Formats: sequence, C-alpha cells, structure tokens
Amino acid sequence: MLAFSVLLGSACLAQNYDYLLTNGMIYDGGGDEPYRADIGIREQRIVRIGSLQSDTAKVKLDLSGLAVAPGFINMLSWATTTLLVDGRSQGDVRQGVTLEVFGEGSSMGPLNQSMRQQALARQSDYKFDIPWGSLGEYLEHLEARGVATNVASFVGATSIRVHELGYDNRAPSASELLRMQKLVEHAMQQGALGVASSLIYAPAFYAQTDELIALAEVAAKYGGMYISHMRSEGNRLLESIDELVSISKQANIRAEIYHFKVAGKLNWPKFDAAVAKIEQAIAQGLQITANMYTYTAGSTGLDAAMPPWVQEGGYKVWVERLRQRDTRQQVIEEMSTPTVAWENLLLAAGADKTLLVGFRNPDLRKYTGKTLAEVALLLNKSPQEAAIDLVIADGSRVQVVYFLMSEENVRKTLALPWVSFGSDAGSMSTAGVFLNTSTHPRAYGNFARVLGKYVRDERIISLPLAIHKLSKLPATNLRIRDRGEIKLGYYADLAIFDPAQITDNSTYAQPHEYATGMQHVFVNGQPVLLNGEHTGRLPGTVVRGPGWSGWKNSPPP
Repeated sequence: MLAFSVLLGSACLAQNYDYLLTNGMIYDGGGDEPYRADIGIREQRIVRIGSLQSDTAKVKLDLSGLAVAPGFINMLSWATTTLLVDGRSQGDVRQGVTLEVFGEGSSMGPLNQSMRQQALARQSDYKFDIPWGSLGEYLEHLEARGVATNVASFVGATSIRVHELGYDNRAPSASELLRMQKLVEHAMQQGALGVASSLIYAPAFYAQTDELIALAEVAAKYGGMYISHMRSEGNRLLESIDELVSISKQANIRAEIYHFKVAGKLNWPKFDAAVAKIEQAIAQGLQITANMYTYTAGSTGLDAAMPPWVQEGGYKVWVERLRQRDTRQQVIEEMSTPTVAWENLLLAAGADKTLLVGFRNPDLRKYTGKTLAEVALLLNKSPQEAAIDLVIADGSRVQVVYFLMSEENVRKTLALPWVSFGSDAGSMSTAGVFLNTSTHPRAYGNFARVLGKYVRDERIISLPLAIHKLSKLPATNLRIRDRGEIKLGYYADLAIFDPAQITDNSTYAQPHEYATGMQHVFVNGQPVLLNGEHTGRLPGTVVRGPGWSGWKNSPPP
C-alpha cells in the first residue's frame, strides 16, 4: 500500500497529535478499496496515516467498525441564509457534509443598493443584516459570524444581470455587458468558483446564449467553471444540453449541469439520449460533469408554473399583472397549455403532485403539506387560479415540491461516473424558526440516502465509488486544493460513519428529521460532530476558487 510506505517514512514528524483516530476503515476518496489505518491530526491538517496507536495525542478516538471518508461536498447548497440564522449547519453536518457550495443562478453578491433593499424587504422568518456588497464580503461575513462547515460560492449570472439590467426582458447593451463581465471578474478575483445560471426562472430566462458565453469567458480566464440549471429539464432537455455544451466549447470552460434529471413523465424516455449527448461531448475533449439530488421530486416556487413574460419587472409588477382580469385569463390559459417555450413544472407534475411547503404569510400556513389540487378544491377554484391567488396572497412565489422524475432514472443517474451530489436545499436544525415552514426531505437526507438506500440497501453503486462521488470528484471538478481526499498534508475534513446504520429519516410528510448513523465529523481538524452529537464548534472557513489572489487588493468595478 503506497500510503503506508510513504507516510510511515515521515520520521521527521513529531508523533504527538491534537487528535488520533485509530482502527478506522479508510476510504480515501479515490474510489479504491478501503484499508485499515490510523490518522494523526495536528492543527487543521492530516499529518500522518499509518499504524500510530503507540503515538500520543490530546484526544484519541477508536473508530473500530466505522468508515472514515473525506468530508462530503454539497455541490448545490441553499444554506446561504440558513447559516446566517444558525451557523451549526445541523442538517448537513449530521450527514457528513464539510463544504457547502452556493450560487445557483442567484448569489449573495454582488449587490447594489436596490438589490440590498429588496433582499431585506423579502425577509420573513429568517432575519439578518446585510452589511456586505460583494460576494467575497458575504463569504467573509459568514466566516466571521461562525459556521461549522466550509463555504464556497459561484457568482450567479442572475445576480450579475439584475445588478445591471434589473428585471427587464432585454439584452444588455455593449457597455452593460462590459460592466457585467467586470462584475464576474471581480467575483473571480474574490475566489468565486465560476459563474452559475438558472435559466428556467425570470429574469435569468431572458439571457441569451451569447450573454452567457461572454460571462463564462471571464470565469474561464480565472480557471473557473460554468454551471447551470439548464433552460429545460423536460420538454427541451436535449436542446438545453446542446446549449450548455456550446457554452463550454465557445468559452473554453469546464461545465456542469445542476441537478441532472429528466422531468415530466412524457420526457422520461429521453434519459439515454441525454446521457449520450453529454458523453459524446466528453469524448470530444470537453469537461462536462453534473450533480444530482437523490429524489423523484424537486422543489422550487409557483413561479415555475407561470410564463416568464408575466414575471418581468420583479415580484411587485408580476402581482400587479396577475390582478388584471385579461392578463390573469391569459396566464391561466398558458399555464394549462403544453409548450416548449418555457418550463411549466405544474403541467409536468400535475396539481395532485404539487405539494405546498413554504409560505411567507402565516395565515396561509394552514395549507402546508396539502397538494395544490387539494387547496384548489377547498377554494373552489381551478389549480391555475389557486396558484395565482396564493402567489398574490403570500407576498412570495410560494415554495412547492413538484413530483417530476422516475425512480428508474434516479438510479441510472447515480451510477454515472461524472455525477456528484447536491442537496439543492438549506441546512437547518429541527427546532426554532426552521419549523415555521416545511421543506423537501433532501434538506436533511440527500447524502445519507446515497450511502444507506442506494449503496447499502439497493447496491446501485459501491461504497468506495459513492464516497469518491461525494468527495474527490467534486473537489477535482471545482479545482479545490487540499480537500476531497484523505491524504498527507490535506485539510482534516472527515466524515466518519457506520455503513450499517447510516439512514435518511426525513420524509415529505415529516421533513424535519435528522439523518442517523454519522458518528463523527471533522472540519479543518476540529470535531463538529462527536458520537452523533453536534459539538457547537464553528471552524468553517471560506474555500476560494483558482482565480483568487488576495481579493482585498482588487478594487471593485
């Protein structure tokens, strides 16, 4: 075993550690079979791996019977605000997540004054100040407040567009596009991982391919990635993959697909053709990857049930239009009519498979856990009318769960070698303000579900491969240094669990349930979970992308 021959030869290292982890079964992240060894941790790093039981340490932990893996990377985290409320990141830490990656289309910076005011006005249960303006400042603010996990972010193409164009449905002028590129450049210098888009939503929907290429070219110059919630995951899935591949090729940039899926029953047979398109691009030398969540339902808002044109101008203008009789009737008609012009998730799922989970207005929370079809019946309205009235009454887009995918396709996606994992959710605790609304079970179970349901119970993939896809694969795709593997000199981000017990317990009916079976989690050499309980420690730090070179020396655009 190469690890032993190299590491045991490091006699110059002092044999005294902050933590000595003994008798664990090491899954190093590379996808190979595990081996039994001890791990010595000093300060933030792994300083020795081998037979170390005679060495001394401040704390020794016997890991007999446990799997020791690199900490897991959540490729799509919406913990941007939940971590401002509770930095412990309980929901994800209890699954072994040690790095949260933000930025699907909308990022926490850059913000202008108007965007800051809008963000403050939209706050509901989660209350926090917004003293930052740039993405880098947000990440440093989060680190300074204290957070259990490490944090990183893409810069959102939607945020860049809103910063310069507001919510208008138009192309940027040459000078506006130049300013947008400067904003991407500044974010990349601050450590952004790349640029991200979410193209089914207004105003991101209004961006044309050439605009996205222009932004991606800047990210590419700094070694970043283009990552996208594509323009369609259903009726125009194949065409949307073509667009992503075209952006990758023309901008000379690595590209990743957010939550790769085939949405809508009529589209499920497209799975093999979609995979073939991606693998053809890979064979041609492009670096195309994807991530997924391990459920047959997605979660977003009722805005994804309405045509993008009615949403131009932002929420207030959207609602004003919905109150106009003629516009309302046109929207209802378009919501009820199959189309390839925009992504209608209500039509793809059906009102009986659209679950209402998140209301801003406390008076509407009586509908939490009901389907849109059930609420429409209670209101004596069509599902389309009910959706419109709920958006108006709630003061928000209303968070819902859409049942869109097939279990067969989920299993096949899991086995793809270029697919990693992201929860597409916040990281919450099972107490306090988080209980005011429901959520998708992926918020508490996405990663444990990989290891329990799909590895142990159904044997879709092996445990070494699953750990590789949870750690080294995303770290490599993101060009993150010194993380994602159990390796000498790497940061001691570790997920230590019982393979026989790891289980996701969250359900659609009772989503606020922690996963079980994760025993210990280390972040930067400190235990944030010991014996299954959170320690309260907040050692997380900002993980920056390859373009970072001391962003404080770079003036904002």
